[in-house]
Amino acid sequence: MCGITACVRDVRARTNGDIAAQTGSLANQLRASIDTLRHRGPDDSGLWVSADGLVGLGHCRLAINDLSPIARQPLASDDGEIRAVVNGEIYDQDRLRHLCSDQHGYRFSSGSDSELVLALYKIYGSPAFFHHLRGEFAFVLHDGRGGSKRVIAARDRFGIKPLLWTAVGNTVLLASEAKAFRPLGWQPEWDVEAIAATRWLLGERTLFKSVKRLLPGHWLEVTDAGVNIQRYWDADYEDKGKAETRRVEEMVLGVRERLVESVRLRLRADVPVGVYLSGGIDSSAIAGIVTHLARQDKRHLLHHPVPAGLRLRRVGGCATHRRLARVELLTVQVDEEMLARNFADMVYHCEHHSNNLNSVTKFALSELPRERGIKVVLVGEGSDELFAGYAHFAAEFLREVDASQPETAMADQQDLRDRLQASVKDDIKHIYSLSGSAMADGNDTLSFPYAPLFGHVRPEVLAPWVRDRVQGLDHWEVMMQSLAPDARAKMGSRWHPLHSSLYLWTKTRLASVQLSSLGDRTEMAHSVEGRTPFLDPDLAEYINLLPPSVKVAPAHPGQHQTDQGTWSVKGLNHLIDKWILREAVQPFITHELYTRKKHPFLAPMKWPRHGPLHCMFSRLLTRKAVEALGFVDHSTVQESLRRGFGHDADPAAFRTILSVAAWVVLADRFNIPRAEPSQHDHWLHVQSDIATSTTDV
Repeated sequence: MCGITACVRDVRARTNGDIAAQTGSLANQLRASIDTLRHRGPDDSGLWVSADGLVGLGHCRLAINDLSPIARQPLASDDGEIRAVVNGEIYDQDRLRHLCSDQHGYRFSSGSDSELVLALYKIYGSPAFFHHLRGEFAFVLHDGRGGSKRVIAARDRFGIKPLLWTAVGNTVLLASEAKAFRPLGWQPEWDVEAIAATRWLLGERTLFKSVKRLLPGHWLEVTDAGVNIQRYWDADYEDKGKAETRRVEEMVLGVRERLVESVRLRLRADVPVGVYLSGGIDSSAIAGIVTHLARQDKRHLLHHPVPAGLRLRRVGGCATHRRLARVELLTVQVDEEMLARNFADMVYHCEHHSNNLNSVTKFALSELPRERGIKVVLVGEGSDELFAGYAHFAAEFLREVDASQPETAMADQQDLRDRLQASVKDDIKHIYSLSGSAMADGNDTLSFPYAPLFGHVRPEVLAPWVRDRVQGLDHWEVMMQSLAPDARAKMGSRWHPLHSSLYLWTKTRLASVQLSSLGDRTEMAHSVEGRTPFLDPDLAEYINLLPPSVKVAPAHPGQHQTDQGTWSVKGLNHLIDKWILREAVQPFITHELYTRKKHPFLAPMKWPRHGPLHCMFSRLLTRKAVEALGFVDHSTVQESLRRGFGHDADPAAFRTILSVAAWVVLADRFNIPRAEPSQHDHWLHVQSDIATSTTDV
């Protein structure tokens, strides 16, 4: 796990004069760029600049596999013609190394899994080599063979690892985080339309004008003609009318085998590995599988003895987890003072706002593993998006019969499904109201089309000139336009509504928020690598092709616990979320966890007046600081400060405070100038003169 930065100059960007001096200047800029990412890779760093001074690659290293200096990046191919900087992990390393060396004669120079990117590219070329890359990754590669100036960059299938790009004049910049662009000549500006219309959440745009995310499952190529972006992978689901002949027992075993293999692969490391435990079935299943694998090999768990190389992390109570494994449990309690102290740093590292304090909690949590010498943690992210764990997925499951499973319960009980769906929608509205979401304001917009917009900005928060431009905005249309045309067609005709919902959530909130502020950005802020077994490509593709009715299933009396806690749901108590996951991991968890309803991890939305958070936000949200943003209504912010704290606090007001405070932090730390109406006359997303195009492969 590392930080990467790259600069690709067009020939037109070269100025007259000494090429050596220009090369040295680029090297100095790259060093400064790498320094902004030291939190991602404090163990080592390196850079490479092409002889003509047109391409530069920078890397800071968090050493995980092959800790020796020989694995330092940028890496070179065995013939020295290809260079790359890689962030992330490539799994199934032993098999792939044998494939490359024994069958194709590639000569590896290190034990780093990152070198597989060079070997596989040299053997198969792009895009064919992407299909051999199993893991979470982002990389930039320069191919200089035969005098070529080819530069390609890519991101893993789900967007677990970040990769941003922008253009300054005729120069293309790429990096793990936007802050790394500043030493390379980038001047940040707000993309007000992306913020106001929630476009930063739905596609390639970010909060910063002209800074784009490379979308998950995509790769780009930089040539003198511009930037060409292509898709190499996308999620797919079976036709909703296709007859399913597999037995349930077969499907349960298929999930179990693939999940165990995914966890096993992610335990490969030359450093200690830990597991985050939150109290839910996802992290508990991972911990249970780790324990199972450790018991299978009592001498070693891959490269490290047990328990010295294995650490389990948990938050708060969850005493039942002590029955999962006889290993060291490290705990952390997050209080209000800790949240207030960490808020600004979290925002700086995540580079976007959030509508709750979950990301601050994750940021604080990630301090402890590194302090205890744990560089790698296994996390449960992605399970809800694959197995339908969120409440709104249940409403979409009930929308249509699962025609592939005509013998299942409720298949011929339309009245029952209608009643349950109405009850579930009431549950969802109740959940949204508790969290202060604008979603709770509507009556008929609680199903999947609007669920990813759970955190969109309320119009009254925006300055009048911005508010006028988003008035009447069709959020549904904005969201659908962010998806690939072929996916939109499948959502409309081929896929069951549940699968359409899973796809939409995966492409929006999972990629833009949960894998960022609850994943890579908050973990890597403390030099901790998070690994996501549920987002293994082989496992995910298998799960996606399973029928809806094994993901959500009706509950039988006494079979599963009802929710008597904060959410106080009714309709949801009649359904079992993530049914097939529960069956698959039952051998690895306690009965209590097997039957437990999902309790979303959500930091409190109500805090006392004059407490640490109230005082911290009051200091941040001064009139001067808010008005300096240029696109926010200060009076709304002041009213939110008044209503957002105390025993009768309004969660919607608190959400406003969180968003605007994040923008204030970013404006200060990135030195972003005030947004003016004249800069956004036509809501244009301003690009440089670098040409771009997007195609599928």
